[in-house]
Amino acid sequence: MSQLHVEVGHSTLVGLRSRNEDYVSAATPEGDELAAKGVLIAIADGVGGHAQGREAAEYAVRNLLTDYYATPETWGVAKSFDTVLGAANRWLLSTARKNREQAGMATTLSAVVLRGSRYYVGHVGDSRVYLWRDGILTQLTEDHTWPHPELSNVLRRALGLDEHLVVDHADGELAVGDCFVLLTDGVWGTLGDAGIKALLMRYAKGSLPAESAANALALEAVRAGANDNCTALVACVRHVPQSNFRDQLNGAQKLPLPPKLNIGEHIDGLRVIDVLHESRMTLLYKVAQGDETYVLKTLRPEAGDAESIAALVYEEWLARRAVAPCFPQVVSHPARQHLYYLMTWHEGESLKTRLSRGHRFDADEVAAIGLRLLKAVAILHRLGIVHRDIKPDNIQIGAQGQITLLDLGVAASDGERLSEINNPGTPSYMAPELFAEGAANEVSDLYACGVTLYELLTRKYPYGEIEPFQHPRFSQPTPPTRYRPDIPEWLETVLLKACAREPKDRFETAEEFTLAVERGAYRPLRSNRKIPLAARNPSMTLKVVLIISLLLNGVLAFWLSRT
Repeated sequence: MSQLHVEVGHSTLVGLRSRNEDYVSAATPEGDELAAKGVLIAIADGVGGHAQGREAAEYAVRNLLTDYYATPETWGVAKSFDTVLGAANRWLLSTARKNREQAGMATTLSAVVLRGSRYYVGHVGDSRVYLWRDGILTQLTEDHTWPHPELSNVLRRALGLDEHLVVDHADGELAVGDCFVLLTDGVWGTLGDAGIKALLMRYAKGSLPAESAANALALEAVRAGANDNCTALVACVRHVPQSNFRDQLNGAQKLPLPPKLNIGEHIDGLRVIDVLHESRMTLLYKVAQGDETYVLKTLRPEAGDAESIAALVYEEWLARRAVAPCFPQVVSHPARQHLYYLMTWHEGESLKTRLSRGHRFDADEVAAIGLRLLKAVAILHRLGIVHRDIKPDNIQIGAQGQITLLDLGVAASDGERLSEINNPGTPSYMAPELFAEGAANEVSDLYACGVTLYELLTRKYPYGEIEPFQHPRFSQPTPPTRYRPDIPEWLETVLLKACAREPKDRFETAEEFTLAVERGAYRPLRSNRKIPLAARNPSMTLKVVLIISLLLNGVLAFWLSRT
């Protein structure tokens, strides 16, 4: 058995209340969805004493279980939780504002995702998540309550309570036998940690039965006089898959690397037409099968270490999720007996090649390319993918001006963390903060877009060419009109903002960058062409101040000598 196996049981009792305002549920997918998104369990406790508490709890859990599985696989669990729960929070607040009878509807929510060999917790409110492991009970969540002399559990954080929702996150490694115990305050507040542990110990002879344990926890709390609804959910891990990447890595490690291929040779029914690219680690071939033409990407025969294989499989996994005409599409090849992956072939040439041929890009042409490039980048960013190597070499332009963004070889997503094949990025296109060990993100991708458009117009870089292993010093970007006086002012302003030294001065999203280009001269950005010398060149400013000071001192000394 290579997949995660989890046994789930739950119980919810009204107790001494007139109605049950708790809600509990779980989603246990199978196959690829289980590997990609995992098992999701959740519990919620509608705020007691307010209208629609039960409705709030049920809506929050149902919405999470539905929308979590609709988020991109490239998103991390924390990002998926924040996005889905943020939307639920806005809906609850909006609904409460529209109807006085529903004012105050709010709910706690605690959820756990069990995926692969790790667990992920998302939590807001005072429901609790415990981990029962090897006879030790550990509370994984914090109660978001205010101390009160007369009332217990006064919530300071919950869904539907504030405009700005803050969700707590935690994660860790899974082990066979782990049991996750989710409880509303009616159970944990009545039994206490000692009572919960004693009951679990009673059922822990052999493998803890999830359904029986959940029933016993809820029933014992009611018997002990709980004055609230009592809800328990128990999820016990029966099998943990090997710690690998989406099961794909396990299969890929069994495949041999192909030998270095020459034009005319065959591999797995594919004929090599051309060798497109060779690097220190990878090989790129143009291949054909019948009338169809593809691109085959693999590793060099001597580069078959575990990290390089994992990175190639990761690149294929990302590429499969970037489904749009502006990206090469991964092609399944059932006859594959070697380690590689196939992509669709796109006619055209790279922007770097077009520059090398002497093509002179005008402002309108660069603006059109920029809009298409930013559309592709926006698609990646919505998937939680950062490209990390945007440059003219990786942008192909077709006969009709269509753009294809290539090479996800050093791309990253918050859904997975793998070691690098090599240092990501090309120095001249890397944002200044990356040279100070900053992490690449969407803003640094947009910086690279700005440098790319700047280069198309000027054949220069805003801070000069940066060589590998160089530690550059950044002042202010050189205005592109220094090299091309015919560049319109609005476009120069856009490029200078995109290539600003400080991240806070750049575009925050691809959509914002796109809007600035689309508006163009009709609604231009505010121009910052006249940059003070002190900001443009601090060292020159100090030299000028020093010279002026020396001159003044000289004049003063001369005047004193005369008097």
